[in-house]
Amino acid sequence: MDREAVIEFLGQVPLLQRLPSSSLMKVAELVQFKSYDHGDYVVREGETGQGIYFIWEGQAEVIGPSNGDEGNRPELLLRKYDYFGYGTSGSVHQVNVIALSKLTCLVLPHGNGNLLQPKSIWNAEGTPKDFSLVEHILHLEPIDADIFRGFTLPDSPSFRQVFGGQFIGQALAAASKTVDCLKHAHSLHAYFLVAGDNNLPIVYQVHRARDGNSFATRQVDAKQNGVVVFSLMASFQKNEVGFEHQNSLMPLVPLPETLPSMEELRERRLTDPRLPMEYRKTVAREKFVPWPIEIRFCDSSSSRRPSQPSMRYWFRARGKLSDDQALHRCVLAYASDLLFVGVSLNPHRRKGLKTTTLSLDHSIWFHRTVKADDWLLYSIESPSACGGRGFVTGLMFNRNWRACCFIDSRRSCKEIETVNWGTQIKALIMHLQHLSNAKIYA
Repeated sequence: MDREAVIEFLGQVPLLQRLPSSSLMKVAELVQFKSYDHGDYVVREGETGQGIYFIWEGQAEVIGPSNGDEGNRPELLLRKYDYFGYGTSGSVHQVNVIALSKLTCLVLPHGNGNLLQPKSIWNAEGTPKDFSLVEHILHLEPIDADIFRGFTLPDSPSFRQVFGGQFIGQALAAASKTVDCLKHAHSLHAYFLVAGDNNLPIVYQVHRARDGNSFATRQVDAKQNGVVVFSLMASFQKNEVGFEHQNSLMPLVPLPETLPSMEELRERRLTDPRLPMEYRKTVAREKFVPWPIEIRFCDSSSSRRPSQPSMRYWFRARGKLSDDQALHRCVLAYASDLLFVGVSLNPHRRKGLKTTTLSLDHSIWFHRTVKADDWLLYSIESPSACGGRGFVTGLMFNRNWRACCFIDSRRSCKEIETVNWGTQIKALIMHLQHLSNAKIYA
């Protein structure tokens, strides 16, 4: 049997969709085909069987344990993609499984059950302490069929509320773990409904909108305290050969190796004698936690004066990521929202300006295979801002000058009016005096 067909079949089994792609590939190498005729016992009550059975073709009937009344023994029908059995040889079956038609099963032999219990949904090897921070952030805990739980880690970027990129990355991770590993996300559209609470877990409920031969669609709702705070729709596609062109040109920028890191930029702000001492003390007092994404800016910018509504920087995940392509796309989704919102404010910056920003929606189109732990160039522009909303768009390029992703996003951007209470109180006193004098002269 064609190995790709086996991988594609196993990828449709919900139990296996949650696994790292490397684990599923190993399962595909180890499974054995077993055929049964109508009426054959696949496993018998009281026997150990041969391992874990996945129904490839046909139907089988589960007959419960005998309790002395043959007419009341519970029955269950098993169809394609259903599974039964045990991963260890010492486990004894409590039921009979009988073929109702010509039946074909893929059997994962005893002793390989550990493949179904990886330490991470992304990584089947190594120990969690060796995983990168962003991989920890995007790790989800499967708690039920198509339901996952995510958390905001103490070392992850904190913006007084759940970071928008975390919602996008974790929701895409949940959706990815309900499709077969041969299909990868090619687009997503997200809506931010309510600000997320950093101190609460996030429950991701995946709805299987469609499963086709080449495409699959998933809708994900993120909930806190039972309230939907974020919603995402994602489409997945099996790799196919087709027409290819690229009109978007990669900007000419310095190579990342020649640019300072954020840590080096901070050190310069601390030690540069040209900067006011009070400013340097303020920088020193600020808690500095390195982001899980390493960034090298190509352009200089200032938060105190207007600038072009654009930004370009190189970025990559800190540490080594596993080879799961779904993880790399989730990392790009996570990183796509970093520093994105501020670009629409660039032409309006001035000293003392205070603003409030809220994410409204976010869209990504993935066009090529990506490697998020290698340098990628992010070119961001804001074509328009109006009515308290800023529109921002971006392209990501790999080092081979190929465009990998296109990103669109809309933000609510409003200036916070600063109230001078001294002036307000003086105005109120003068107003009251005016009313008093008017009453006297009347």
